[in-house]
Amino acid sequence: MTTSIAIAEKITTLRQVKEKLGLTLSEDSQFFTEWMADLPALSEAEQTRLAQVRQNYLYQISYGNLLEETVKMVVLSPLLELAGFYQAPYRFQTEVSVEIEAQGDNQEILRGRIDVLVLQGRLWIVLIESKKTIFDLELAIPQTLAYMAVHPHPEQPLYGMITNGSSFLFVKTLAKQYGTSDLFSTRSQYLNNLSGVLRILKHLGSIITES
Repeated sequence: MTTSIAIAEKITTLRQVKEKLGLTLSEDSQFFTEWMADLPALSEAEQTRLAQVRQNYLYQISYGNLLEETVKMVVLSPLLELAGFYQAPYRFQTEVSVEIEAQGDNQEILRGRIDVLVLQGRLWIVLIESKKTIFDLELAIPQTLAYMAVHPHPEQPLYGMITNGSSFLFVKTLAKQYGTSDLFSTRSQYLNNLSGVLRILKHLGSIITES
């Protein structure tokens, strides 16, 4: 008998990602270098806009933790616009339902909804799991990997970005392996982390459109 279970309830640890989905962390240092190499430069106007996004975030968070919709409006939407994901050839969708058949003998079907999904043709580009600012990104990694496991072409790389507005983490899956980037912080003033996030988003978008 097949059992339908919510992804958020069943996939909560990386061990479950391995046991139920067969995804393992790659030990190859070259598996996910796209977040570090050949990143495009940003214009002065883009840098100015990112500085304003950061200030907007710091102002809003000064009144307390931000809910998911506020995170999307204050931080995510400007980043996606600056990255060009609201324009052709990208097709933008939200709240997309996914369904995964788990490994093992229990015949479990895992179901969930992706908060934000950017598509280019039939290929997923960036999967963003937006959480409250109090939500630890580590807790969101297993769920995001579970969503990415439904990629219809596992032989092609899929890139994801997890954010709670305060922090950003990039993820890559290919076949049955995954890798992660370093953590980027919106609050960081001296490392200019939002610039790094935008440069990576632009680079990942160009990789997909040129492939």
